[in-house]
Amino acid sequence: MKRIIPMWIAIIGGFAMMLSSFVPLAESAGEMFADVFNVVAAIAFVLGAGSLAKQHLQKLSRRDAGWGYSIITLGSFLITLFIGVLKIGMHPNPSFPQAAYSGSNDAEGSAWSWIYEYMITPLTSTMFALLAFFVASAAFRAFRAKNTEAILLLVTAFIVLLGRTFAGVVLTGWFPDWASGLRLENLSIYVMQVFNTAGNRAIMIGIALGVAATGLRILFGIDRSWLGGGDA
Repeated sequence: MKRIIPMWIAIIGGFAMMLSSFVPLAESAGEMFADVFNVVAAIAFVLGAGSLAKQHLQKLSRRDAGWGYSIITLGSFLITLFIGVLKIGMHPNPSFPQAAYSGSNDAEGSAWSWIYEYMITPLTSTMFALLAFFVASAAFRAFRAKNTEAILLLVTAFIVLLGRTFAGVVLTGWFPDWASGLRLENLSIYVMQVFNTAGNRAIMIGIALGVAATGLRILFGIDRSWLGGGDA
């Protein structure tokens, strides 16, 4: 029963959502299931928060390696949760000035907005900046002209990189107008609009086919791996 009930819920909900996109009479059922999914998602967030707190509290109690980061994680989580739930520093909605909690956490000047703008955004930028160095390191190891495919990758990468910088204009800006298509900045645009777009579309088509195949396998009860272990 632990596997049969969730499987039938997934099958009924999946077919209801699918039919709501094609059959007008099923639109109300699709909207109802969408509301149910939102409620389930909210419950999943609560369970995720509880799991996060449990894991880090266990790590703190055992004094595992890196337990200091658990203090920072739990502290940041509790402070952000406290500010978001109580809407500290938030101004009431002008339409309902008497309701103290009628405003939005995203409003300018609220404490939650300050945390997002001055803490989360800089941390995200830092992570992406570090990621750029890892990408450069991986590219240096990958760009080895060992075979034809590697040579094509190397040449294309240099065309795009130089074409997106001022160096490309300096190196090929002297080309005459009749050969302007060979300038690095124009070659870079051509590569991104033609070859890159074609590759992206092929990848997206493959992803769509994979999602459709997986969805049909789940809807017809063929694939039950998502149910995990347990008795049927």
